[in-house]
Order: sequence, then C-alpha cells, then structure tokens
Amino acid sequence: MVKTYDVVVIGGGPAGYVAAIRCAQLGLETACVEKWINFKGDPALGGTCLNVGCIPSKTLLESSEQYHHLKEGIDSHGIHVEGVKLDLDRMMARKEDIVLQLTNGIGALFKANGVEWLQGHGKLLADRQVEITRHDGSTDVVNADNVIIATGSVPIEIGAAPVDNAEGVIVDSSGALDFRQVPETLGVIGAGVIGLELGSVWNRLGAKVVMLEAVEDFLALADQQIARDALRQFKKQGLDIRLGTRVIATEKTGDGVKVSFKDKDGEHEITVEKLLVSVGRRPNTDDVAAPESDLLFGERGFIHVDEHCETNLPGVYAIGDVVRGPMLAHKGSEEGVMVAEIIAGQHGHLNYDAIPWVIYTDPEIAWVGKTEQALKTEGIPYKIGTFPFGANGRAKAMDAAVGMVKMLAHAETDTLLGCHIIGPYASELIQETVLAMEFNASSEDLARTIHGHPTLYEAMHEAALSVHGRALHKINT
Repeated sequence: MVKTYDVVVIGGGPAGYVAAIRCAQLGLETACVEKWINFKGDPALGGTCLNVGCIPSKTLLESSEQYHHLKEGIDSHGIHVEGVKLDLDRMMARKEDIVLQLTNGIGALFKANGVEWLQGHGKLLADRQVEITRHDGSTDVVNADNVIIATGSVPIEIGAAPVDNAEGVIVDSSGALDFRQVPETLGVIGAGVIGLELGSVWNRLGAKVVMLEAVEDFLALADQQIARDALRQFKKQGLDIRLGTRVIATEKTGDGVKVSFKDKDGEHEITVEKLLVSVGRRPNTDDVAAPESDLLFGERGFIHVDEHCETNLPGVYAIGDVVRGPMLAHKGSEEGVMVAEIIAGQHGHLNYDAIPWVIYTDPEIAWVGKTEQALKTEGIPYKIGTFPFGANGRAKAMDAAVGMVKMLAHAETDTLLGCHIIGPYASELIQETVLAMEFNASSEDLARTIHGHPTLYEAMHEAALSVHGRALHKINT
C-alpha cells in the first residue's frame, strides 16, 4: 500500500529541512527526501550549504584569518609571536568535525519534530506522487497532499575549464574546500562571492591567487561605491584581480594548468598549480520531475512559481535556489517557513525587499535593499549618509578601521531604502538595518536610537545621522 503524507519535501538543504521542520511543528505528517552522501560515505542532511558550502567555507575563512593575523597583524598590539606553523590537516579536520556536528544536528531535529527522512533521490510524478530512488538502486513511491521542491543549486560548468574534483587540479568550490596542501599558485575563474571567499582563504594561507573575472564591473550586484573600496582592499591583500578577462581554454601540464584568456589587450597565458572554476550556480532541477508531472519551468532551469512559491500544479511548491530571487540559504529557509504556514492554513509572508547579502571576506561586505545605482535607474529620489570605520573607536581598537557604512533613504519620506557596509563584522551590523526596514523605519528612527559606546554599531548610528547632515564624529559635507 502506498503511504500518504501531508507534506513531502524533496531536498534536505537549508530551504528543505527548515520547511520540513516547520511543517511538522504545525502538525503536518511530513517526510523529507535527501540523497546526499558526505565525505565519510554516510547519508547526510544539510545539502550543499552545510556539507560543502556556507559552513565549511566560513570555518576555513575563520581559521585562515586567525593564522594570517598571528603571522601578519598581531605585532601592532605589542604581541610578538614566533614559530607560527600551519597544520593544514588539523585545520581540515576541524572543518569536517563542525560539518558533522551540524549535519547530525539536523537529523536530531528531525527526530525531535517527527520528520521522517527518506534517503535517496526524489522525483515528482503526476498527481503529487514522489518517487524515491534509494542508494542501492531500489525505488519506492509515496503520495503527498502537498509537495515542496527544494533541491538547491549546483556550480555552473564551462567548457573551457572542465572540472574534476577527484583529480584535484581543476576544481569547483567543493574541491577548493578540500585541498590537502597549500598550492603555490591558485587561479580563480570568477571574482564573485564564492571566488572571493575561497581565494581569500588560500591567499591567507600562502598561495599566490590570480582571479580572472569576465565582467568589467567588480561585484556588479553590490553598491558600486562599496565595490570600489572592496577592490582596493583586496588588491592590498595581494589578490591579483583582473577584470574584463575571459578564459578561452585550459590545458593541464606537468606544472598544473595553463590558462588562456583574452582581455582588451589581446590573448594571454598563465600557468597555475590549481584552478578554481567559480562562475556562479544554476538551479539543481535535472531529473527533479517526470515529464508527466507537467511541472512548468522558466528560464535557465528555474521552476516557475507565484508570489507564494506555488507552482503551476496545485499543492506543489518550490523554494530556495530552484526559484527566482537570490541564491541565499536564509532566503530559502524563510521561503520554507512561508510555504509551511500557507499549507497549514496560515498567512505566510516573506519580504523580498529586506533580504541581507553577505560576503565573508576581510573586510566583510554586507548589504540590504536598493543600491545607489538601482535608485538612479528607477528614478527614486534619495539621500545618502556615510560614515567611515576610520572614525570609529571600537574599530580602531580592533585594528580594523577600514571601510564604511552607507545608508540610503527616500528624499521625501526618509524611509530606509538600503544599507551597504564594508568593514569589520558587516555580517552582524547589517541586521540592524534589516530589522529597521522590516518595520518600515526611517533614517531618523535609527538616528534617534541610542547605540552603545564604544561599539561598531555607532558607525550605523552616525551614517543614519549623516543622511541629514547631522553626523557628530565626521566633518559633514
């Protein structure tokens, strides 16, 4: 007899596992289908983010920053350390231990909430049936009153640089998280979020990093004033970032990889020991639905959904990286909560205008809302308030007084339209503006909010004051 669930979630990453837990909390009999096999060869929850994405990359960013700080930045504090050595095997083991703790923790959350984990590959069939192909090749079919597709994304491949993580010479982000020696030289195709973060890791650990970015504008999605500052900071750190550079061919050699590329000055070649291909991600929707399901797809493999993430099929939803919007774990998670609450008869909602973005480099970059260039394009009147971390006491004490906070407010209503930060702990600071925008606050609201002293948050306060030329600790212009 075919078993029927209230909800079957296909995918156990941040979008899928959160959706499953919230469905179970709301009293729905829920199952989650996930096929991931981890580095130990065991089934695992958490998807790309926890296994080979957000969590391991941030762990290595933290470890590499600690190492670099001890080697290069601690003397200014009057602390002299000699004989600093890198134990890469131990660093990798720490990363793997944290991944296991968190992925096993999701399994514990499933048990505590009564979510059933169906191990294997899930495929949507007609009439909200889901086929599960187990790791041994056997199959089973279950029924669902509702199906949530949350199968995430995979790296985009390019013909000029075929990836083989097992060989470990030309790799994607997963392979670059698992080097067992620091390469002497690392080429990175793409200078986006993932390329910058992983390039920063290996640059700090001693590799010479060359980044080849096809577009002329650095971090085109970010506010360009912030992006220009970031480019200066990264070049100071030794990252060789070449914009307007298109890779046309690669060839493996005895020394690594010969990379042929073209820029405005013609064709060139460099040879690097390792090459990371990091040109973006695409929705992981291959084999997610049988043709007879009649699931509607949009451009580039995304699943077509409405504002509530429901597909063209009643009772079938899709969330996270497989649908429109930014490919961000927290966006997918909140879509999962929204959909779960809608299925349960509640009024789920997600404010897509208040989704924070973060790049975990040093300095960190974070933003929410509109960029200045978007406001100009859309003809929205705005005012700008800025404040440099160079004038912030806490940042000075931390030896991290680089970057700035930039606030954008409507010129007529003063409603906050966006906030853009490059500087220490930008990933944490941005949340103040996310909350403020969720409550439709104005720059005046933040300007009249008391901020502790001395804190990095005072830079947020001063930027809000600066919108109306009232900053207290910088010369107003």
